[in-house]
Amino acid sequence: MNRTGKTLLVLALVAVVGMAFRVSWNALRDVATAVGADETAATLYPFVVDGLMALALIATLVLVGKDKTFALRVLAAYTLASLVLNYVHGLVPELHGGSVDWGRLANWDPANWTLVLLATSLPVGSIYFGSDLVAKVLHHRPIETASIGEWVDTSTNRSTADLEESTSVPVAAAEPPAALPAPVVVDLVKPIEPIPAGAVAAESARPRGVTGRVPDAARSPRPVRTAEQLLDEARSATADWPAENLTAEAIRKEVRTSPAKARVLRETLRAERSAAPVEAAA
Repeated sequence: MNRTGKTLLVLALVAVVGMAFRVSWNALRDVATAVGADETAATLYPFVVDGLMALALIATLVLVGKDKTFALRVLAAYTLASLVLNYVHGLVPELHGGSVDWGRLANWDPANWTLVLLATSLPVGSIYFGSDLVAKVLHHRPIETASIGEWVDTSTNRSTADLEESTSVPVAAAEPPAALPAPVVVDLVKPIEPIPAGAVAAESARPRGVTGRVPDAARSPRPVRTAEQLLDEARSATADWPAENLTAEAIRKEVRTSPAKARVLRETLRAERSAAPVEAAA
């Protein structure tokens, strides 16, 4: 609904409430006169009853929780009291012309005492309940919509890095469990062979091997050797080797190089040794 429609609806409500108050005002004024109020007090009496109803209605629109429940109860109580007094005004014609005796709202004494107590206690109740409702409305703290808006803007304007960190990784669908292995039967009757004391010490003293790939950061840096440097190292390392021992695997282990480079070194060294007797004979 737009603003114009809301304005018209509020104006219509005010008009209806005003006309209803005028109808109720006549009955409440006559009842106040019957219980001993003067002309001024009788004129103000309807504002005390129906006015508190309007105040309680406004309080229900502002308050929440227990305070709203309290305002609704006050509104219901004063609405019922106004209804009873209007009903009595319709049943007793003498109230219309002011010819009824003071303090006489019903012919039956218990009903008359109850109605007089109700009519005289409503102004005192208006003071108490009206003050309490106003205090509750003044001390009520509504939810700050501005802070909520700022929080929403902050959460929606986060950076991409924050979103990646806070986004949970989707959980893959769980696969059906595989068949459980057959239970292992342990022979509890079989005697346990004694373990020598030296074996335990030797087993604990044996260094544990490295499992898995060693990170690059943990490796000691090794200088990169050129082809000439590798050939020189291979010549000096295999100078006293017979020709049949010049294998790629032996050269690779001796100079600690790759298999491909070891094969090149093997062919080079064999070529040099096969050419050496020819040169010596010449």
